[in-house]
Amino acid sequence: MQDTWEALERECQQCRECSLCQTRKKMAFGAGNRRAEIMLVGEGPGANEDEQGIPFVGKAGQLLDDMLAIIGLDRSKVYIANIVKCRPPGNRDPLNVEQDACIGYLYRQIALLRPKIIVCLGRIAAMRLIDSKFRITKDHGVWFDVDGARLMAMYHPSALLRDESKKPETFDDLKALEREIQRICERTPVGWRTLAGKGRGPAN
Repeated sequence: MQDTWEALERECQQCRECSLCQTRKKMAFGAGNRRAEIMLVGEGPGANEDEQGIPFVGKAGQLLDDMLAIIGLDRSKVYIANIVKCRPPGNRDPLNVEQDACIGYLYRQIALLRPKIIVCLGRIAAMRLIDSKFRITKDHGVWFDVDGARLMAMYHPSALLRDESKKPETFDDLKALEREIQRICERTPVGWRTLAGKGRGPAN
């Protein structure tokens, strides 16, 4: 039987495949445009996401919105999901066993969406979707061809909140993303604009 978004979300809501189901408040399935050409993938929900059941709604999510706005994108033009759908306690990195239990849901989301571009936000998503030996400090902003899609990684917004020195590199990665969207996407208009008072790079 062919997957549907509704059936997949119901199945995910009922998942008990790893221990994260015991501590979650709400499962954060995904959010955005289910016809988008661009998909963003993070590692897992944090406290705000656990409360609301929506990916990237805390401070990192606000910064992500600012980053998207720099190239004329917003959540109506992309789809956002995570490697794991339930919050790891204390916002720790999701364990391999937790990723293994949950990754099938993400693969099925990708199959439904069929994005032309997937942006991995942070090393964990990149190690899972691009290369297990991926090094975010070395390989961010580099394009990879994986299963018919174009993939690249940039620093997770939470990393930018911790270390603002990474913002100029991320600005360059956003420029690379804009160029690739212009090159291969047919339904996603983008365009550079300077955010008043923000200076060079994602929101200060």
